[in-house]
Amino acid sequence: MKRHKQRMISTMVGILAALTVACGSGKADSGAVAVPQPVTGIDWRIDSLTVGGTTRHAPAVARLRIDEDGKAAGNLGCNHFSARATVHGDHITFGDLRTTRMACAPDRMEFERALSRALTTGTLVAKADDAKLTLTDGNGDRIHLSRGAPE
Repeated sequence: MKRHKQRMISTMVGILAALTVACGSGKADSGAVAVPQPVTGIDWRIDSLTVGGTTRHAPAVARLRIDEDGKAAGNLGCNHFSARATVHGDHITFGDLRTTRMACAPDRMEFERALSRALTTGTLVAKADDAKLTLTDGNGDRIHLSRGAPE
Protein backbone atom coordinates (compact mmCIF):
# COMPACT_ATOMS: atom_id res chain seq x y z
CA MET A 1 0.00 0.00 0.00
CA LYS A 2 2.83 2.38 0.87
CA ARG A 3 4.54 1.69 -2.47
CA HIS A 4 1.26 2.39 -4.33
CA LYS A 5 0.94 5.80 -2.62
CA GLN A 6 4.54 6.65 -3.49
CA ARG A 7 3.93 5.78 -7.15
CA MET A 8 0.74 7.85 -7.22
CA ILE A 9 2.50 10.83 -5.67
CA SER A 10 5.44 10.48 -8.08
CA THR A 11 3.05 10.25 -11.03
CA MET A 12 1.08 13.34 -9.90
CA VAL A 13 4.28 15.33 -9.36
CA GLY A 14 5.44 14.37 -12.85
CA ILE A 15 2.12 15.39 -14.41
CA LEU A 16 2.06 18.70 -12.54
CA ALA A 17 5.66 19.43 -13.53
CA ALA A 18 4.88 18.70 -17.18
CA LEU A 19 1.79 20.93 -17.08
CA THR A 20 3.72 23.72 -15.40
CA VAL A 21 6.42 23.63 -18.06
CA ALA A 22 3.89 23.39 -20.89
CA CYS A 23 1.75 26.24 -19.62
CA GLY A 24 4.55 28.48 -18.42
CA SER A 25 6.83 28.40 -21.43
CA GLY A 26 4.38 29.29 -24.22
CA LYS A 27 4.49 32.63 -25.97
CA ALA A 28 1.44 34.65 -27.02
CA ASP A 29 2.16 34.05 -30.71
CA SER A 30 2.47 30.28 -30.20
CA GLY A 31 -1.18 29.84 -29.29
CA ALA A 32 -0.82 30.43 -25.54
CA VAL A 33 -3.09 33.03 -23.99
CA ALA A 34 -1.31 36.30 -23.23
CA VAL A 35 -1.87 37.84 -19.81
CA PRO A 36 -3.48 41.27 -20.25
CA GLN A 37 -1.32 44.14 -19.13
CA PRO A 38 -2.75 46.41 -16.44
CA VAL A 39 -3.82 49.93 -17.29
CA THR A 40 -4.24 51.08 -13.68
CA GLY A 41 -1.46 52.39 -11.49
CA ILE A 42 0.55 53.59 -14.48
CA ASP A 43 1.38 57.13 -15.59
CA TRP A 44 0.35 57.30 -19.25
CA ARG A 45 1.49 60.03 -21.63
CA ILE A 46 -1.17 60.89 -24.20
CA ASP A 47 0.55 60.87 -27.58
CA SER A 48 -2.29 61.53 -29.99
CA LEU A 49 -6.01 61.38 -30.60
CA THR A 50 -7.66 60.05 -33.77
CA VAL A 51 -11.23 61.30 -34.30
CA GLY A 52 -13.11 60.76 -37.55
CA GLY A 53 -9.94 59.55 -39.26
CA THR A 54 -7.96 62.69 -38.37
CA THR A 55 -5.05 62.33 -35.95
CA ARG A 56 -4.04 65.20 -33.70
CA HIS A 57 -0.79 65.09 -31.75
CA ALA A 58 -1.13 65.84 -28.07
CA PRO A 59 0.57 68.71 -26.27
CA ALA A 60 3.53 67.49 -24.20
CA VAL A 61 1.66 67.91 -20.91
CA ALA A 62 -1.28 65.62 -21.78
CA ARG A 63 -1.35 62.60 -19.49
CA LEU A 64 -3.63 60.15 -17.70
CA ARG A 65 -3.46 57.95 -14.63
CA ILE A 66 -6.14 55.61 -13.34
CA ASP A 67 -5.58 54.29 -9.84
CA GLU A 68 -6.86 50.89 -8.76
CA ASP A 69 -9.44 52.57 -6.52
CA GLY A 70 -11.06 54.20 -9.58
CA LYS A 71 -9.61 57.69 -9.23
CA ALA A 72 -8.51 59.09 -12.57
CA ALA A 73 -6.52 62.28 -13.06
CA GLY A 74 -4.26 63.96 -15.54
CA ASN A 75 -3.97 66.79 -18.00
CA LEU A 76 -6.12 67.23 -21.10
CA GLY A 77 -3.57 69.37 -22.92
CA CYS A 78 -4.09 72.59 -20.99
CA ASN A 79 -6.23 71.95 -17.94
CA HIS A 80 -5.84 69.37 -15.21
CA PHE A 81 -8.73 66.99 -14.65
CA SER A 82 -10.00 64.37 -12.26
CA ALA A 83 -12.81 61.85 -12.62
CA ARG A 84 -14.06 58.49 -11.47
CA ALA A 85 -13.17 55.59 -13.74
CA THR A 86 -14.67 52.13 -13.79
CA VAL A 87 -12.39 49.42 -15.16
CA HIS A 88 -13.83 45.99 -16.01
CA GLY A 89 -11.25 43.90 -17.83
CA ASP A 90 -10.43 45.85 -20.98
CA HIS A 91 -13.47 48.16 -20.71
CA ILE A 92 -13.08 51.60 -19.12
CA THR A 93 -15.82 54.13 -18.42
CA PHE A 94 -15.09 57.64 -17.15
CA GLY A 95 -17.54 59.70 -15.15
CA ASP A 96 -17.90 63.47 -15.51
CA LEU A 97 -14.56 65.24 -15.71
CA ARG A 98 -13.78 67.96 -13.19
CA THR A 99 -11.29 70.38 -14.72
CA THR A 100 -9.39 73.52 -13.95
CA ARG A 101 -10.42 76.54 -16.03
CA MET A 102 -7.22 77.88 -17.56
CA ALA A 103 -7.10 79.23 -21.08
CA CYS A 104 -4.36 78.15 -23.47
CA ALA A 105 -3.54 78.56 -27.16
CA PRO A 106 -6.46 77.69 -29.48
CA ASP A 107 -4.84 74.48 -30.81
CA ARG A 108 -4.34 73.16 -27.28
CA MET A 109 -7.92 74.05 -26.35
CA GLU A 110 -9.25 72.26 -29.45
CA PHE A 111 -7.25 69.15 -28.56
CA GLU A 112 -8.51 69.33 -24.99
CA ARG A 113 -12.17 69.54 -26.03
CA ALA A 114 -11.77 66.59 -28.42
CA LEU A 115 -9.96 64.50 -25.79
CA SER A 116 -12.57 65.32 -23.16
CA ARG A 117 -15.35 64.16 -25.51
CA ALA A 118 -13.44 60.98 -26.39
CA LEU A 119 -12.94 60.09 -22.73
CA THR A 120 -16.57 60.63 -21.72
CA THR A 121 -18.78 59.59 -24.65
CA GLY A 122 -19.13 56.00 -23.47
CA THR A 123 -17.19 52.90 -22.66
CA LEU A 124 -13.68 52.69 -24.07
CA VAL A 125 -11.95 49.45 -24.98
CA ALA A 126 -8.33 49.31 -23.84
CA LYS A 127 -5.61 47.45 -25.69
CA ALA A 128 -2.20 47.44 -24.00
CA ASP A 129 0.81 46.26 -25.97
CA ASP A 130 4.29 46.53 -24.49
CA ALA A 131 4.58 50.16 -23.32
CA LYS A 132 1.66 51.43 -25.44
CA LEU A 133 -2.05 51.72 -24.72
CA THR A 134 -4.90 52.44 -27.13
CA LEU A 135 -8.36 53.42 -25.90
CA THR A 136 -11.06 53.03 -28.56
CA ASP A 137 -14.62 54.30 -28.29
CA GLY A 138 -17.74 52.90 -29.94
CA ASN A 139 -17.23 55.12 -33.01
CA GLY A 140 -13.71 53.82 -33.62
CA ASP A 141 -12.05 57.00 -32.38
CA ARG A 142 -8.78 56.26 -30.58
CA ILE A 143 -6.62 57.75 -27.86
CA HIS A 144 -2.97 56.66 -28.20
CA LEU A 145 -0.87 56.59 -25.03
CA SER A 146 2.65 55.60 -23.98
CA ARG A 147 3.89 54.43 -20.63
CA GLY A 148 5.55 57.16 -18.60
CA ALA A 149 4.82 60.70 -17.55
CA PRO A 150 5.68 63.51 -19.95
CA GLU A 151 9.11 65.06 -19.62
